[in-house]
Amino acid sequence: MAFDKRQLDNGIRVMLMPLGGTTAVTVLVLYEVGSRYETGRLNGASHFIEHMMFKGTTRRPTTLDISRDLDSVGADYNAFTGKDYTGYYVKLQSEKLALAVDLLDDMIYGSLYRPKDVESERQVILEELRMYEDNPIMFVEELVEEELYSGSPLGMRIGGTVDSVRGLTREGLVKYRDRYYVPPRTVIAVAGSFDSEETMRLLGRKFGRHAGRGTPKQYERCGKSGYVAPRVRVHERDTEQVQLAIGFPAYPYGHASLPALNVLSTILGGTMSSRLFTAVREREGLCYFIRSAASPYQDTGDITIQAGLAKDRLGRAMTIIVRELRRMKDAKVTIEELTRAKDYLKGKIALALEDSSYQADWYAKQELLMKKASTPEERLARIFRVNRDDVQRVANDLFRTKRASVAAIGPFKDGKPLVEAVTGL
Repeated sequence: MAFDKRQLDNGIRVMLMPLGGTTAVTVLVLYEVGSRYETGRLNGASHFIEHMMFKGTTRRPTTLDISRDLDSVGADYNAFTGKDYTGYYVKLQSEKLALAVDLLDDMIYGSLYRPKDVESERQVILEELRMYEDNPIMFVEELVEEELYSGSPLGMRIGGTVDSVRGLTREGLVKYRDRYYVPPRTVIAVAGSFDSEETMRLLGRKFGRHAGRGTPKQYERCGKSGYVAPRVRVHERDTEQVQLAIGFPAYPYGHASLPALNVLSTILGGTMSSRLFTAVREREGLCYFIRSAASPYQDTGDITIQAGLAKDRLGRAMTIIVRELRRMKDAKVTIEELTRAKDYLKGKIALALEDSSYQADWYAKQELLMKKASTPEERLARIFRVNRDDVQRVANDLFRTKRASVAAIGPFKDGKPLVEAVTGL
C-alpha cells in the first residue's frame, strides 16, 4: 500500500495516500506535542489546547459556526491528545476537501482563546477529569502508568489533574501552543479520494503560510534504571468488582522486538481465545473482561494486563495471571498459537485499513514520531518473521518482578498481597 511523502515550503511534512473505491477523504493534522512535554504546573495544557480549537475563530466566531459548516456536509470530525502527539481530523466527501483543509487551518491557527471561553472550557475539562475518575476501568489505566513512569512526565495524566487544570492561564496556554505548533513538528496526512497536486496546492495556500513561532523543548527521556522493585498503587473504593492492571516497561516505536511483543500480547490476552481469557474467564469465571495490550512511546513503552475481577477471588485471579506470565517465559508458545496470532494481526490491520481515517493515522504517527513510515505490508512481513524463540525471549526480557507495576481499585487498602503475587516472576 503505497504512500507519497511531500513537504510544504515551510517544512511541514505531508503524507498522501490516494485510495480507489471510495468517495471519502480524511485530512489529519498531527503535532509532536502531548502531556509528556509538560511540566507539573502545565500538566493538562496539551489537552486544554485541543479543546480550545473548537471554541471559535475570527472567521467562525462560535463553536456552532464550526460545527454547522461540518455538519452541513455530513462530516466526521474530532481531535485527540496523547502523551506524545495531538491530532485534529476531518473526514468528508472528497469533493469537499477544500472545506476540510480550510476549516482545520482556521481552527488551529485562527482560534481566539477568548478569556470567557477559556473559563467555560475549564469547567468542561474538570467534569471530564471527574468522569474518568468515576470510571474504574479507565482510571486504573492512569494509575498503573503513573507507577510505571513514576518520576517522569510520561507518568503524568494526559488531561492533567483538577489542581493543574485550575491553574492554567490563557497566556500560558497560548505560549505553550506557539512553542510546539510549529512546522518542523507538524505532519499532515491525506487519505482517500483526492488529486495529489490539487491537494498540495490547497495545503500550501493554507498551512504553508505559517512560520514557526517558538522554540520547542525536547521531551524528558524515560530511563529504565529506576526499576529496582515492584511498584503498587491501591485506590480504595467501595465497589463490587476490583479493577486490576499489571504493567511492565517494554519497547519504543521502531524497536526490533516490537513485532514479537505484539505477537506475545495477542497470544497472552489479545483475543477471546487468548491464554488469559481462557484461563481466567472461561475456566474459572473470575472476570467479565481481561486483556493485554502493548503501548509504545518514543523512547520506551509498556505491556499491560488489565482485568475486572470478582473482589472475593482477587487472590486466585492473580495466581492464574502470574502463572500464565511464567508459562510465557518457561516454554515456547505452540506453532498453532503463533500462526493464529499472526493471522489475527493481519486480519485486524487489513480491516482497519479499509477506512481512510485509519490510513491517515497509520502514516502520520509513524512519520511524526519516527521520521519514517512503513507500509502495512512491511510491518506484516516483520510480524510474520517472528518465531517461537522470539516470543519466549521477549517474555523473559519483560516479565520480571522488579519491573512490575500493579494498580488496583477496590474495597481494600493494603497493596502488599498484590506485590507478593508478582514475586517470583
